[in-house]
Amino acid sequence: MPGDDYAPGRCGLLLIDTVNEVFDPKGKGHALYKDEFARIGTFDNLRRLLAGVRERDVPVFFSGMSYSDEEYNRWGRLTGIHREMFDNRLFEAGSWAAEFHPELSPGPGEVALAPHKNIDVFASTDLDAQLRHHGVEFFAVAGMIGTMCVESTARAAMERGYHVTTIPDATASEAGPAAYDAMVARYPLFSHATCTVDEYLRALDEARR
Repeated sequence: MPGDDYAPGRCGLLLIDTVNEVFDPKGKGHALYKDEFARIGTFDNLRRLLAGVRERDVPVFFSGMSYSDEEYNRWGRLTGIHREMFDNRLFEAGSWAAEFHPELSPGPGEVALAPHKNIDVFASTDLDAQLRHHGVEFFAVAGMIGTMCVESTARAAMERGYHVTTIPDATASEAGPAAYDAMVARYPLFSHATCTVDEYLRALDEARR
């Protein structure tokens, strides 16, 4: 993982769905992931990642998911994941659940994208334009869910010509250790670097020397 890949001014981090619905114990989705969060250390790793990139002046972009009453009631051709969300009214627009978790939320000067509606954040937000306007070429992604939104967005970033870094200890899967291990094995196939939070932060430091 060459340090000059992460030269200052060329890097950016996207955090996906770091919202109360997923990361607060009162969120409807939290129970689905809490065992994996505990096993992997996902929440603490995300906090450390966010603090670390802020210390290194790396731009951070946040993408949350939400749906309005009209969308819950009128969308057709629902996929399985949409049906699960709609039947349980997950990520309800305007609710506490759809707000970013206080410890994983945008700070001054950081970009909160419009809510994404599908699992690839590029598909229904201005992420690509925001990255390009901020000069990002080396794109890192973490958050939830590792096997869906994170993976789909990382693949899309690769297709758009970004250098992609995936950070498996700052995410989790929806289906336990076996699914997580399979996810980690896939990540290098479409990522230019797959590393831990500590490895990523060290690489940023090496690039600054």
